[in-house]
Order: sequence, then structure tokens, then C-alpha cells
Amino acid sequence: MNTATPAPGPLAGLRVIEMGSLLAGPFAGQLLGDFGAEVIKVEPPGQGDPMRVWGQHRPQGHSLWFPIIARNKKSVTLNLRLPEGQQLARELLSTADVLVENFRPGTLEGWGLGPDTLQQLNPGLVMLRVSGYGQTGPYRDRAGFGSIGEAVGGLRALTGEPGRPPVRVGVTIGDMLAGTLGALGTMMALYSRTTSGRGQVVDVALYEAVLTYMESLIPEFALAGQIRERSGSTLPGIAPSNIYPALGPDGQPGEWVVIGANADTVFRRLCAEMGRPELSDHPDYRGHEARGLHMNELDELIAAWTATLPADELVTTARAGWSPGQPGLQRPRDAAGPALRGQGQHRAAAPRATGQLPNAGRGTAPE
Repeated sequence: MNTATPAPGPLAGLRVIEMGSLLAGPFAGQLLGDFGAEVIKVEPPGQGDPMRVWGQHRPQGHSLWFPIIARNKKSVTLNLRLPEGQQLARELLSTADVLVENFRPGTLEGWGLGPDTLQQLNPGLVMLRVSGYGQTGPYRDRAGFGSIGEAVGGLRALTGEPGRPPVRVGVTIGDMLAGTLGALGTMMALYSRTTSGRGQVVDVALYEAVLTYMESLIPEFALAGQIRERSGSTLPGIAPSNIYPALGPDGQPGEWVVIGANADTVFRRLCAEMGRPELSDHPDYRGHEARGLHMNELDELIAAWTATLPADELVTTARAGWSPGQPGLQRPRDAAGPALRGQGQHRAAAPRATGQLPNAGRGTAPE
């Protein structure tokens, strides 16, 4: 684990004021802070951001989630519902490059902190506004959460096993997609400011952020009348690309490997490794389209082979050249592996209450 403080990032000198709570807006602030921006998080008096107590694991009563999303940030307390707090916020924002907020549309305007007011005060200010349905439109006043954005954006309907209810991805992906696109939009607005001299509003809706990643979902329906369905761990029409059973270190079933060998050259090497070189020339499996049409049968053949071998052995042979295979990243030891550590993806943050905290990315202590 890399415990050294990262060198100043490319956004050093940029001041970001973060208002709002939980995940989508603060995740955008996290990304900007990761690359060197000074991020000042504004929290309400009392409990502060509810993220401070979120998460299943709270050693000594402290969230392990909050130090991740609050890393590289400073924190101040302001009661934005009071005139005095609003005035202090305006003074702070007069010195800022970016405001990140994820209140319901209209909230900042009600506090005298809307775009018209702030851009008169600070013409260069970029305002990132994250909400469920955007700042305009018939649904603007509806509350929005990441799970709702995932549903409206189409992700939940595609996630899970055929014939079973939709399921959650496993992380709060809708909020983080919105935060990621928000950070990207903020950088575009800052780039535009270098020539125009003026800031602008970046409007990100949770559902639109999810919809952006839905591949060709809309034209598939509009032009072909096709509605995608849940397909479990498969990639319909592309094979082999799936999760396959394997043996654990004790020789017992229970491990899994992810294999992606859908390119012709890789599939040929996989067949040779399986001891079935003739499969690569079989009419059912010769070429991308043929394998896609017979993916279920092909998956059964591969699963029968992998189920007899230890996962570690499969990965070792894969890395030797036949396929970009990798064990299923379902265990902490996999996500904390040497490859990710070698890329600098594991750093230590030092929150006040929990001591050294391993995390992914450019983490330093939240202030």
C-alpha cells in the first residue's frame, strides 16, 4: 500500500465549494479533489452530511464510507437556512472556481444562492448541479436517488437473471455515474472559461447519466423493436464471455473465474488449452457470429473443463498467453491484488477516528 502523500495534481490551485450530501454531488467533489483541487465541503450544523453515519461497518461508531468520499476535502459548517449562513456562503463562493451541489432544484434559489445571484457575484463561477431529473422539465421537482435513476435510465431492468426480478448492481452506480459525468462537465466548463472568461451551469440528471451508458438500447427499440432483457452474467451474442466454475485451493468447488475469449485468435488459443483444438474450426464456433448463436452450448463445454481445475491454475495458464482470464473479483483479496497496488490504486487515507484506511485512488486525509 502506498502511504506517501501524492504530488500536487493538475487541478492544484482550483477552489471547489461542495454543498449537498450523500453521494452524487460529493462523488464529483471527490474526483476533483483526487486530482489536486482544493475542495471545501459545506455541511449543516449538528450531524453534518448523513454519509458520516452511512455504511454497514462503523468501527468506533465511525463510517468507513465517509472517509472515502470525503478524502482530500476540508469541511466547514454553515446553516444555509439562515440569512447569516447564506451571506457567509456568498462570501466563500466569491473566492471559488466551482460550486458542486445536489439539492432538489430550486433549493439554492430559495436561499439566495441561485445562478443569477452567484454569477453576478462571481462571473467565472462554474456551477455543477446534480439532481434526479435535471433543473428543467416536468419532473424537475421530484426527489431523485441513485436507485431511481438506475431504474428510469434502464439499468435495473437489465440487471439480474432471466425470469427473475431486477437486482441492484452491487454498488451505488447511478450516483457515481452522475458524479463522474458531473466532474467531466465541470472540466469542460472550466476549459470554456479559459476563452470566454465566464462560468456556466452544468446540469446533470441522475437518470440521464445512467441512460448515457445504455449502449444502443434506444435505437434497438426504435428501429428494430427489440427490448433488451436480463441476461445474467452473459453478454448476449458475444461468446465466450462469462463466469465459469472452478475449484478452490482445497480442491473443492466454490471458486469462479471470468473468461473473455471472444476474439477469434484468443478463442483458438483457449480451445488448444482445453485440449479441444478442433472446436475453433467447428461450424458452430468458427467466427464471432457463429459463437454468439451457440453461446449456451459453448459455455457448457467451457464450464465442464474449468470445473475440474483450480482457479489459480486457470489464471496462471491464462496469463501465460491463451486468454485475458481473471478470477471473479468477488473477494477482498482479489480487489487488493498486486496488480492494482502496482498501478498506485491503493493508498492510505488517515481519517481522525479510524487511523490508516486503505482505499482506491489518490486518497489523503479529510480535514
